Amino acid sequence: MDEKIRYWVDIAEYDLATAEAMLKAERYLYVGFMCHQAIEKILKAHYQLMKGKMPPKTHNILFLLKETALFDSLSGQQKAFMEMLLPMNIETRYPEYRDRLFKSLDREKCSKILHETREMHAWIKEKLKEKQDVMQAQPKMS
Repeated sequence: MDEKIRYWVDIAEYDLATAEAMLKAERYLYVGFMCHQAIEKILKAHYQLMKGKMPPKTHNILFLLKETALFDSLSGQQKAFMEMLLPMNIETRYPEYRDRLFKSLDREKCSKILHETREMHAWIKEKLKEKQDVMQAQPKMS
């Protein structure tokens, strides 16, 4: 695996483990934030592979899904989850959103977010592997 792609995969997995730690510590606000980060970074790995260049400095996971041609492959449930996860990155940072978000999160909701993030992360990682396999099987141009 290319070093740049490996970086994004590794940091995505680190963020997913951090989300799990935040759930155990009952730091619910940061569960959603770290779940968003994990998905964002695994998508950036996919972007790096697809485009052969650094991903844009964006936190918009829907944009990244579209840029990597994964959006159309999502199920309706996956799309709904991505739309729900999208504001978790922004809303944890600003007081006017943070309080409202903080009140809406509890262990049950965060456990569900984390579960769905794990599934989405695994799905994107599998798509990444499939794309790598296809690219490696293609003959190199000289």
